[in-house]
Amino acid sequence: MTLLDVIALLDATIRTSTPLVLAALAGLFAERAGLVDIGLEGKMLAAAFASAAMAAGTGSAWAGLGMGVVVSVVLALLHGYASITHRGNQVVSGLAINILASGLTVTLGIAWYQRGGQTPPLEGDARFQQIVLPLADTLREVPVIGPIWSELISGHSVLVYAAFLAVPLTAWIVYRTRFGLRLRAVGENPAAVDTAGISVTALRYQAMVLTGVLCGLAGTYLSVAQNASFGRDMTAGKGYLALAALIFAKWKPWPVMLTCLLFGLLDALEARLQGTIIPGFGEVPVQLIQALPYILTVVLLAGFIGRATAPKASGVPYVKER
Repeated sequence: MTLLDVIALLDATIRTSTPLVLAALAGLFAERAGLVDIGLEGKMLAAAFASAAMAAGTGSAWAGLGMGVVVSVVLALLHGYASITHRGNQVVSGLAINILASGLTVTLGIAWYQRGGQTPPLEGDARFQQIVLPLADTLREVPVIGPIWSELISGHSVLVYAAFLAVPLTAWIVYRTRFGLRLRAVGENPAAVDTAGISVTALRYQAMVLTGVLCGLAGTYLSVAQNASFGRDMTAGKGYLALAALIFAKWKPWPVMLTCLLFGLLDALEARLQGTIIPGFGEVPVQLIQALPYILTVVLLAGFIGRATAPKASGVPYVKER
């Protein structure tokens, strides 16, 4: 494998891991606040449809991004209303959002566009285009550094750069700000936070808004940046993979990014491993290659990651003592 092959593989890894990074960070804010959110998948899917539909109608990718974020935040607040205000079962609420998004996006897609649930193809300003960084063309012929800068670092959409900039930003918010301190405290001991005169409900709703924004970015990336339209169930379990990455990374931003990159690498290997022939075994089945990220998820979560302790109040509705 040549240097260019390695760079191409890493470039594909960055692209495929971007929605996982955003969704996993979304889950981090929710679970640090003590809320289990398996509805990441549904919020991403709804945002992907809403952003593609808006971008197709207006011809603006930024309008699509705005709509995707709004729809995702609304679903996040719906989950918060069920699990925070009414103290409902958080797993059931998240699952309901996934089912709602899966059915509603296809139904609206068929009703509006008659394309089997797909939206019209996006072109020009209706898609987020690749950004060419300074000196990318100038350095292209320079050995090693040139291909890395021009092919691996340059040439991504704004949402890719936003996803990886969100990692240090999330780490700073969670570990270096008053809001982050309160967020972690409400996920560990909400009664102590309440005793200090801080609203547990308000903090958890703020966490859900952040979760919605990040899921909106992830969903928009799938349909308006990585692809050129919305496709039926196009998230394909990425929300669940992001949740698995979050658990594997023990709810910490930087390990979350590295885990998502690992999952993205396996996803990027799919196209390159198809048709591979192993002596004495034959051609590797395509289905096995496609299942690699999910197989790795099961293996990692089956005990190879050590003890992963969630925030103590995760999944437990808070009842204010009177």
